[in-house]
Amino acid sequence: MAFFTRAARAFLPVIVFLPIAAPLPALAQDCVIRATEADQPEYARPDDPWIYRGTDIPVDEQWLFGEMPNGVRYAVRQNDVPPCQISLRVRIDAGSLHERDDERGFAHLLEHLVFRESATFGPGEAIAHFQRLGASFGFDTNATTSPTATTYNLNLPNANRTTLDDSVRRFAGMVTSPTLSPANLAADVPIVLSERREQAGAQRRVAEATTATFFAGQRLAERSPIGTVETLQGATAEAVQAFHQRWYRPENAVVVLVGDADPRALAAVVEKHFASWSGTGPFVEAPDFGDPVAPAGASPSNPVGEVDVIVEPGQPRAVTFAILRPWVEIVDNLEYNRDNLLKQVATEVVNRRLENRARDGGSFLFAGVGRDKISRSADGTFVTFAPLTQDWQAALDDVRSVIADALAEPPAQSEIDQAVARFDVAFVDSVEQSRIQAGSQLADQIVQAVDIREAVASPETFLEVFRSVAPRFTPDDVLAATRELFEGDVIRSVMLTPTPGEASEAELFAALQTPVAASSVARDNATAIDFADLPVIGEAAEPIAREPVGVLGVERVSFANGVRALLMGRDNEPGRITVRVRFGAGWRGFEDDEGVYAALGSMALVNSGIGPLGQNDLDRIAADRKLSFNFEIEDGTFIFQGLTRQEDLEQQLYLFAAKLAMPSWDSNPVERARASALIAYDSYGRDPSGVLNRDLDFLLRGGDPRFATPTPEQMQAATPAEFRVVWERLLAQGPIEVAVFGDIDRDATIAALGRTFGALDQRTPLPAEVIARSVSFPEAGAQPKVLTHAGDDNQAAAVIAWPLGGGSEGIVQSRKLDLLSQIFSNRLLDGLRERAGAAYSPFVTSNWPLDVETGGVMFALVQIEPDLLPAFFDEAQTIARDLAANGPTADELERVVEPARQYLLRAQTGHTFWLNQLQGAAFDANRIAYLPTIYSDYDEATAQEMQSLAQRYLSRPGWQLQIVPAAGAATASSSATSGR
Repeated sequence: MAFFTRAARAFLPVIVFLPIAAPLPALAQDCVIRATEADQPEYARPDDPWIYRGTDIPVDEQWLFGEMPNGVRYAVRQNDVPPCQISLRVRIDAGSLHERDDERGFAHLLEHLVFRESATFGPGEAIAHFQRLGASFGFDTNATTSPTATTYNLNLPNANRTTLDDSVRRFAGMVTSPTLSPANLAADVPIVLSERREQAGAQRRVAEATTATFFAGQRLAERSPIGTVETLQGATAEAVQAFHQRWYRPENAVVVLVGDADPRALAAVVEKHFASWSGTGPFVEAPDFGDPVAPAGASPSNPVGEVDVIVEPGQPRAVTFAILRPWVEIVDNLEYNRDNLLKQVATEVVNRRLENRARDGGSFLFAGVGRDKISRSADGTFVTFAPLTQDWQAALDDVRSVIADALAEPPAQSEIDQAVARFDVAFVDSVEQSRIQAGSQLADQIVQAVDIREAVASPETFLEVFRSVAPRFTPDDVLAATRELFEGDVIRSVMLTPTPGEASEAELFAALQTPVAASSVARDNATAIDFADLPVIGEAAEPIAREPVGVLGVERVSFANGVRALLMGRDNEPGRITVRVRFGAGWRGFEDDEGVYAALGSMALVNSGIGPLGQNDLDRIAADRKLSFNFEIEDGTFIFQGLTRQEDLEQQLYLFAAKLAMPSWDSNPVERARASALIAYDSYGRDPSGVLNRDLDFLLRGGDPRFATPTPEQMQAATPAEFRVVWERLLAQGPIEVAVFGDIDRDATIAALGRTFGALDQRTPLPAEVIARSVSFPEAGAQPKVLTHAGDDNQAAAVIAWPLGGGSEGIVQSRKLDLLSQIFSNRLLDGLRERAGAAYSPFVTSNWPLDVETGGVMFALVQIEPDLLPAFFDEAQTIARDLAANGPTADELERVVEPARQYLLRAQTGHTFWLNQLQGAAFDANRIAYLPTIYSDYDEATAQEMQSLAQRYLSRPGWQLQIVPAAGAATASSSATSGR
């Protein structure tokens, strides 16, 4: 039974809001595509839904399923989140596991060719066509290839009957009749090879070696979707056509449509454009994917089989061992799901113990257990951990001893109850938010259910099934479920180490065969904690002012201690509240020598504790509540953020306020964060992307030491005592804004604010020198700055950047610059990928910080072959100069404006988008003053405005960075025994 947790799309900077005091006209428009008399789907089967055959799982009747005589199956559903959008998925049951030896990579190559040219699109027309309809490339229009399937995706905004019909027609033509010509192959093979090159390096070598070990003897062991250089370069139009004819058949297709339309209309359009599809030649059964099998002579009680030790200099140590069972297509019924839920609770208990051990003297940094069914090839229980030191055997014994205890004795009922409470909160939350689940996510659920050969269920059904298992959540039943998790046909393991000679396959094999003693040290038998027993923040306070800000009921609330709050109630998102606390100076608050404590704070500040609560206490107190605690450092402010619900809102506010009022300073999280940073540091230099992650932010800020990734020497010198000194100062400084947006009870929320943030002491003002602290931008030189990496010699990366500005006075300009960067990005993609095949994913982005007056930047980034670096810089500089001299064409502008316009119209229903735009408005009037023009700033943007901005910012030479292979860098990993 497939059920997937939903997450709000809250990370985009372009946020839509209704104009002051009046909604956008689009909100009022009726865009539902209603069924007409002509919409009479012939093959809909409401009484025989194909995905539920053979199961007793209650049918989710919001879905309409159908099956055509040619074998195409479909699932359609009405959904108005977001309004006016239709989500289309076409899943083909053909992935890399279906490839013959000389076809490796063909499934993924074909995915590219389908978008290149087809019966319904000329060469290179598809992406631009959907951009003109408002579908952004990559998010709304894309495709994915896995070992078992290839899926084509379209989220069509502002859909009407005409665009829906035409888009389904075009997708049908793309999938059924791509133009697989030698010319198109010559265009796409270099792009796929560039994608392969970008994925190359240590991480891919480790992934491929791990897969080869875990799935030894099976097709999955040697069939990565990216393929091989030899088979891709050897691909011919005839060979790719043969692959398409063999697998792209109606019997292998599932079409999903979800959106703002009557299901009958959706079903009718699917039948209209897919019913005539017929396969070529006889139907071919999928190959046998094989089963995991223990080698001859393996012990039945501890069937350790294949192991591998992979040496990758610079990579952090990690060990994974898997208990593998054959994948079996199950009967997806209620009892099967009850058993799964019992195993999930058992897994949660084991993981909680492993985390306890890691926090309290364990020899591993982290460890986790998970069960997964991999590519219809194995049903496995996977145990992964990172040793703290070179003594990997001690860490392995430590992890295995915790698991051995879980297998030997039943858990305490209190441990089970905590795990059950966490699941129950999550399932209740899913029910509450099901009415706002996006149509794209519902469509993806069907695709994933088909992939794992299971049914789907409504959130209500899942909650009911979970609660029906309550009588079985007993120590004995959880013990039995735990034992089942760790039983299998074969145990396989992979160890990753940066140091040659540190371990051998024989040593790893022997360590797994050696029995370990059960250790109960990680059991969690502590009593529950009640918020009522915690110390109060201070004396509760009433607000001194409440005033509307003029945006659909948003209210500013002020307290005598200087705290200000923004409240917005939205009843269309039941059970969902976001709390965002902005306080202090952000990056401005750190001195030049305190960058190491910024890095440690990002990892350890929350876990250092609150008042009497340590890490484990925080976990326990949140077990039966919807609470979360995220921390971010931004240019001009620090942020606490959590997702909660009204009944837990005061507790969420308490955690945040208490962190400011009574922080505690447990040294263990700091030491653990320091160990993590030390383990990870060497990996940054092993490929271009790692070097970018390590150094780009630092370089773009003029070499400001606060933004440098701390070196191992700096980490070694950092202390918990100094961590406390730095963060005590920062937590005490600067104004506080608390934003509470979502499904709130306004009066209860204000009362809760008064007992928490209103009860805080007066804050220390930010020092003048902190307020004035700014960042600089590097001077552009005649030659690029050069950094090196120690990875493959065919990998390089490049950046070209121009300084922008900052501050809320420039909000309107920042919106226009966002469009300009997208125009730039489209041109760069066309030049480097589509025409030259030199790079897979070049992109351009702009950033305009609103809380500080400096630090904005527009930059282009690409991963590319070293000898093509000059071509990238030439292409980027040429585009910049041309945009400044001539501006964009009307079509280029429309291809970025329409997706932005449609995103704005779709996004406006979610409170998170309002929050992203209004954050800071309690102290900064510009956030409200420039709100009314947000739609028109995008919708009415002109080519002249784009040219003017390009002249202002892009006419100067850009600062350039290139990351190239170090001389003599190793290009391959090694294996302890095989030389890999």
